[in-house]
Amino acid sequence: MTKLPETTTLIDEAALAAEMAAIADRATAAGADPRPELLAALKRANLEGRASARDILIRDRDGVACARRLSALVDALIHVIYEHTVTRVFPGGRDEKIAIVAVGGYGRATLAPSSDVDLLFLLPPKSQPLADKVLEHILYFLWDIGFKVGHSTRRVEDCIKLGRADMTIRTALLEARWILGDKALYAEMVTRFDNEVVKGTGPEFIQAKLAERDERHRRAGTSRYLVEPNVKDGKGGLRDLHTLFWIAKYFYRASTAEELVKQGVFSRKELTRFHKCEEFLWAVRCNLHFVTNRADDRLGFENQREIAELLGYQLHPGLEPVERFMKHYFLVAKDVGDLTRIFCAALEETHAKPKPMLDRVLHHTFRRRKKSLPGTPQFIIDNDRLSVTDDGVFERDPVNLLRIFAVAARNDLDFHPDALKLITRSLRLIDADLRDNEEANRIFLDVLTSKRHAEAVLRAMNETGVLGRFINEFGRVVAMMQFNMYHHYTVDEHTLRAIGLLAQIERGEEQGDHPLATELFPAIANRNVLYLALFLHDIAKGRVEDHSIAGAKIARRLGPRFGFTPAETDQLAWLVENHLVMSIIAQSRDLSDRQTIRDFAAVVQTVERLRMLLMLTVADIKAVGPGVWNGWKGQLLRTLYYETEPYLLGGHSKLSRDQRVAAAKAELAAELTDWSEAELSDYGRRHFAPYWLRVDLPEKVMHARLLKSMEGTGRRLATAYSTKKFEAITELVVVAPDHPRLLSTITGACAAAGVNIADAQIYTTTDGLALDTILINREFPEDADEFRRADRVLKMIEATLEGRERLPEIVARRVGQRKATKAFRVPTDIKFDNALSETLSVLEVSCLDRPGLLYDVTTALSDLNLNIASAHIATFGERVVDVFYITDLTKLKIQSGAKQAAIRRRILAAVTGEEPHPPKKAA
Repeated sequence: MTKLPETTTLIDEAALAAEMAAIADRATAAGADPRPELLAALKRANLEGRASARDILIRDRDGVACARRLSALVDALIHVIYEHTVTRVFPGGRDEKIAIVAVGGYGRATLAPSSDVDLLFLLPPKSQPLADKVLEHILYFLWDIGFKVGHSTRRVEDCIKLGRADMTIRTALLEARWILGDKALYAEMVTRFDNEVVKGTGPEFIQAKLAERDERHRRAGTSRYLVEPNVKDGKGGLRDLHTLFWIAKYFYRASTAEELVKQGVFSRKELTRFHKCEEFLWAVRCNLHFVTNRADDRLGFENQREIAELLGYQLHPGLEPVERFMKHYFLVAKDVGDLTRIFCAALEETHAKPKPMLDRVLHHTFRRRKKSLPGTPQFIIDNDRLSVTDDGVFERDPVNLLRIFAVAARNDLDFHPDALKLITRSLRLIDADLRDNEEANRIFLDVLTSKRHAEAVLRAMNETGVLGRFINEFGRVVAMMQFNMYHHYTVDEHTLRAIGLLAQIERGEEQGDHPLATELFPAIANRNVLYLALFLHDIAKGRVEDHSIAGAKIARRLGPRFGFTPAETDQLAWLVENHLVMSIIAQSRDLSDRQTIRDFAAVVQTVERLRMLLMLTVADIKAVGPGVWNGWKGQLLRTLYYETEPYLLGGHSKLSRDQRVAAAKAELAAELTDWSEAELSDYGRRHFAPYWLRVDLPEKVMHARLLKSMEGTGRRLATAYSTKKFEAITELVVVAPDHPRLLSTITGACAAAGVNIADAQIYTTTDGLALDTILINREFPEDADEFRRADRVLKMIEATLEGRERLPEIVARRVGQRKATKAFRVPTDIKFDNALSETLSVLEVSCLDRPGLLYDVTTALSDLNLNIASAHIATFGERVVDVFYITDLTKLKIQSGAKQAAIRRRILAAVTGEEPHPPKKAA
């Protein structure tokens, strides 16, 4: 299947053989063992050959040629070792009727730099006295050179029996390639394998290979758009091309891809795509092995930049070289998927004509049946899948390129491979006229807003190329990755997943995880606006302009195209422009601060916008990738919604501040039925007004009982914990004498214990105690395990507060010198804002995340004698945003520009680990 390039010889085989002979002669004359010197010569030849292969790859970037050169290098070394063995070590060995055969990937004459060398040692029926010794001698040389050799020693009869019984062995034998030895023995094995194993078993082999492919995709990640893909085993990777090779060779008896053109499986254009995919993927894989110096086929963040540089990608406005490289990677993976579909369509047609063999191949149980669809005479159902009546369907009416997807969504039908192939070959019909066609745009909106099948049908539309052609702006983000640890998928894949999640919320399937969004969805006045806003929310990624602002401009252009009124278009553009606002405020602002709610309400303005923004935010966050969404983020969004809705409805001013404080005290008193009036009165004076207004009732009850229990112990320190399973949060409560270093001590103990802090609330009592609530991300699913973890963390906090553990030492011991990965570059941004709160300054630190960062920053704030009222920690992959509400020791905001500059310098030093330098005085 591989196009055979010119292969540069990496080593001079004749010269190496002559050198080996000279070494052996010298050792014999001296009575010495020649093996160490022979091995050194072989290792040197191998290293020089590999170095040459890498140099040529960097120069010509031809991955297939590199893989063939490396395969030829191993061939040459085996030839030289064999000649030495049968000439010098076992002189009679040349007469042994044995054959050395390459199998597996090595059998295809393509070898990645760190791949295994798979060998079959083929023996005749009768035993040969020297055969085992010759083969063992060759193997030990290969192992000692450093190759990972997978080998088997078999007779032809064994190969046939095992080939029939084991599909993996059958596949390996399918790729068998003679290297040296008895060619007649090899030819006998190939002939018998074809006649006794392959013949008549095509459907069985195809079914096994396709099932194996599906399982491999499941293990590697079902999406081909994972941002750290597996180049070999991932969806759209080299193994998918290998699967085509195996099936083609087995069923079509094709030894090259060119033969598939002759048989009508691929067009000449598709063959060119095949070769381009193969060359690119091999270039990536070979470079990856050279860079990592191991057989690692996962294209991780830590290697993507270097490989992008090796492959020559350049900076483009809005896109880094690494992002351009990865976009190319995902477009190639998409092409591999297209070729697979085309190939399967040809297989189906070939099988279906003579007899219903395809039914066995693709798990169908009935004969091929075709039936018409009422109202759509241009489409038919073929074996329960949607297809076309003839190849001219799209030429006659290009709107059918949209209509077929609407029919699939409406009738819950999968697409027939023939239909998908014809769609892919008809993309040129999608032009400006079709994009402006009113019916085509109405059909697309119907597909997008389909309550049950939007994600699946849109994905098919994207895979075939229709989506990016019909909406040009979306075409720019197809296969676009964002080089960060936060986003797990490409922009287009993330968008389609978000649409699917929104549909699940609308269907009521997310009640458990998203109760508020599920409850509110029926109240959405215009669901079409919401769905299109979600579809467009990231459509301007990869541009120089902020993607939210640029996306809003695109929304204003597209709204009228899809039949939206001016008011609906304004709402659409607003949602796109502000799609990150709710998430940012919920995760990084103090939601108990009335100024936060006032500011957010001023942006949102209406309850309808608030509802729609909540839906969009939930779907957006959850579609980022596994593990990004958690219950705590959901709780923050619900809190922001519940605080903002009454404000928008005017309910915020019904009670005065004093009345609300009095109501909160009365609410607590109703829960503490075992307390006396005097105890309740005294306790009511222990807290300031913000505490009564901001803390939920269950926490107030726990705090009251914790403070009362502490009074009888004689200690000025108490701790408690509780878990919130739905929010995936564990709450740690620490009561201790108030002092500026309290929070830094607690965060340091948490860092030493290896926990991630999600949020922190700090309250001070009127009698000088600090009541700090630290929310940490839950680690264990079972409460008993999480309780033990929380107890361990609190014991660490108590030990540090009581001086039994020295914090710098334990943080250094537990955290060590681990730094954030060097793959990412996140600029440090430190901002002050005195308008976000009436009484507090807001300090926002955005930088590259690393272990112990929060401890270092809070320690710096303590060194500056600043009071921290609350801390809010949001992590976005490798980037962290820590927000602190602070005052000076006199409880006043930080207004002085000089003071703010000094704080920035000290925080910057804490983030980077460098000593702060005072500003230079002007001369």
